[in-house]
Amino acid sequence: MFTIEDKKLRVTIHPKGAELQSIYHKGNQTEYMWNGDPAFWAKHSPLLFPIVGTLKDNTYYYGDKPYQLSRHGFARDREFSVGVQTPEAITLLLRSDADTLAVFPFAFELRIGYQLTPEGLTTTYKVSNPAAEDLYFSVGGHPAFAVPLAAGTNYTDYYLEFDQEEKAPRWPISKDGLIEASPIPLLDDSKTLPLTKELFAGDALVFKGLRSSAVRLRSARTERGLRLSFPDFPFLGIWAAPGADFVCIEPWCGIADSVNSNQQWTDKEGINRLEAGGVFERSWTLEVF
Repeated sequence: MFTIEDKKLRVTIHPKGAELQSIYHKGNQTEYMWNGDPAFWAKHSPLLFPIVGTLKDNTYYYGDKPYQLSRHGFARDREFSVGVQTPEAITLLLRSDADTLAVFPFAFELRIGYQLTPEGLTTTYKVSNPAAEDLYFSVGGHPAFAVPLAAGTNYTDYYLEFDQEEKAPRWPISKDGLIEASPIPLLDDSKTLPLTKELFAGDALVFKGLRSSAVRLRSARTERGLRLSFPDFPFLGIWAAPGADFVCIEPWCGIADSVNSNQQWTDKEGINRLEAGGVFERSWTLEVF
């Protein structure tokens, strides 16, 4: 287990999956991450790579050859090595190897960085292509935040607030984990989304092309909350396991296959193409208060 900290926050990361597991605010003595109770969902913040979500039949085709990947890919189950560490920052590294090449025929270097700043915690995904051919991939986050955050408050006292008014439908998820062909109205010139346990009865809320680049978790009954800023992430997922006291706010550069997917890897919605020698980098920042 790795720890970084400053005067305000103490952050814990597990080398398996480079998974963020704890964000503890020293001043208000509050833990902001979900506790990973296996009765509901045993993870905290899995890293999604080289896919986000589910593939049709768990299969894709590249160069006329089929490959199988399970939901969200393999990075969350692999041990990362330490690249660079300071008291307030750490970078963890995963490189392609024989096991990854068997299911994902691309050379890659995946770095995930955690950096404490005056604003909070910045998480950076950096994908490098060391090969002579293009690299195609998706990447995303899946952080789960504890709700409620303050004693004497309940789950339904909290809501999500987008930084701009949204007229945005949700894209429903099929029983096979795929994105349905048609969206369902949800946000209608609104900035707020009240939290209820029933909100996620049909799986995650999936959004495409939001105007907002940040969302807050807030309550009228406490000042405790957080703000997650996700510029340059074209997709956002919001999810909680049935009955669990958390909400995931998930910035994605990628999305599950559509029910109408042709399963061709280079045609996949949300796929990122990285040229030989290229570097792809995206960051999201979390402020807690």
